[in-house]
Amino acid sequence: MSDELAKKITETIMQRIDREKKPIIVNISNRHWHCTKETFEKLFGPGAQPTNIRDLIQPGQFACKETVTLKGPKGEIHKVRLIGPFRTYDQIELSRTDGFTLGINVPVRDSGNVKGSAPITLIGPKGEVHLTEGALVQMRHIHFHPSEAEQFGVKNMEYAKIRVGTPPRDGVLTVLCRVREDMKLECHLDTDEGNGLGVKNGDQAMML
Repeated sequence: MSDELAKKITETIMQRIDREKKPIIVNISNRHWHCTKETFEKLFGPGAQPTNIRDLIQPGQFACKETVTLKGPKGEIHKVRLIGPFRTYDQIELSRTDGFTLGINVPVRDSGNVKGSAPITLIGPKGEVHLTEGALVQMRHIHFHPSEAEQFGVKNMEYAKIRVGTPPRDGVLTVLCRVREDMKLECHLDTDEGNGLGVKNGDQAMML
């Protein structure tokens, strides 16, 4: 074995040992939606503003009091919560199971990649909005502040592997790393993934 290869193997082992000392909080992302100010006013009335009921881990993000009914060709899902603040695009985040309930084929996408995603109708107290695209299954991911990404040795938009769950229902998942100044260390799985692995809010994952 060459000295260079031995050094690389040693660095990989040390990185894994170091990562195991830094567990990552996991939260289950239930169905929710993001929207523009224009869409919100169509659903809740001119001049309406989202009502913050709880700040989330990600800086500036908050759960809102406002909910809508989602409608698809085969069914409806009621009381789906808005996540604020307003965005420049409409995005409805679902699980595969939700897609079956609504009767829509929901693609797996990274956040913001709504072009060509599934159509869906939102019904609010003051009106309804039919979106020709916007419904998707959010790709499982980990948020990192740049300083945290440096500690874990990852870069923005690259993939990493984590171990989650409790044996014998634990598993290894491939996750997308999302690195931005306005982010904080947190892993997001959807309800299907959480249920499949017996993972609940506040559990921990280990990066491999």
